[in-house]
Amino acid sequence: MSETTHERVGEQSIVHRREFDAPAFAVQRAHTTAELFSQWMGPRGSSLRIQRFDARTGGSFDYVVELGGEWRFWGSYHEVVAGRIVHTWEFQEQPGQPTLEVLEFRELPGGRCALEITSTYASRAACDAMVASGLDGGMDEDFERLDEVLASLAH
Repeated sequence: MSETTHERVGEQSIVHRREFDAPAFAVQRAHTTAELFSQWMGPRGSSLRIQRFDARTGGSFDYVVELGGEWRFWGSYHEVVAGRIVHTWEFQEQPGQPTLEVLEFRELPGGRCALEITSTYASRAACDAMVASGLDGGMDEDFERLDEVLASLAH
């Protein structure tokens, strides 16, 4: 089981790193295929209601995480190519404050993958708020669920 690291870089950015026991193409596919994405995004016990999921350059997404309430996220895909996704996203509680994310999927020996996500927030205050919100635990739980999805694909 891998651990996700979170490193603040500069005033507005955080770099998240995690390794997966699956090849880079499979980890990226789990980020770009609605059926797979809905199996791991959000806390355990939640469900994902996808309004739109068009994971290609120029595409967009809009989904709601449901668990005793609803949390809506939406955004645009600026680049989706092998090994890299660049998108912006917004959260219903903070409209007009988009976050830019660059996801890099790197092959490792033994059919493994390193994922590095650089999240750049709209302001220093938005980045501070994300750190204070305990984002680490939420992302870790998502990635634990992603590990399970990837393991099921391997069989």
